[in-house]
Amino acid sequence: MNVLVVIPARYGSVRFPGKPLALMHGKPMIQHVYEQAAKASRADEVVVATDDQRILEAIERIGGKAVMTSASARSGTDRVAEVARTRNAQVIINVQGDEPLIQPDMIDQLAECLTQHAAVPMASLMTKLRREEDLNNPNVVKVVVDRDGFALYFSRTPIPFIREGAGGRGRETG
Repeated sequence: MNVLVVIPARYGSVRFPGKPLALMHGKPMIQHVYEQAAKASRADEVVVATDDQRILEAIERIGGKAVMTSASARSGTDRVAEVARTRNAQVIINVQGDEPLIQPDMIDQLAECLTQHAAVPMASLMTKLRREEDLNNPNVVKVVVDRDGFALYFSRTPIPFIREGAGGRGRETG
């Protein structure tokens, strides 16, 4: 199966304008994300989806693939969908543009899940919440799962109390 990794990146963020081009150890954040995603052995193609020429050029300078998406795209998911419509991929993985520390094996895990279980339409990685202060941090997306690990909903606000024996709660990692 053809696996496409799309990294949506927007310059005009409200909370941190220009974040994709913020330098980390001498390289733009989006370059770190792209390079990590490109290391995933299951990724057949990695593309940055952006509405900003500066981000496009930063990726092209390193020999990476980037495409301009519509300025009217309202979310990263819209950018991913726009790119996906132009490709012939059976599996599409959305890697957030502000995840420079993403591990390639995380992408491979998602690709494996989606290629081995055709009935599963989408998947998202999560990890357990390790710090109590993350519950109230709006920058940490929380996820509620059922007993089988299926996501019920995602929230930037604190999630409800967990009853004894319920599936639990975790933090989305990508």
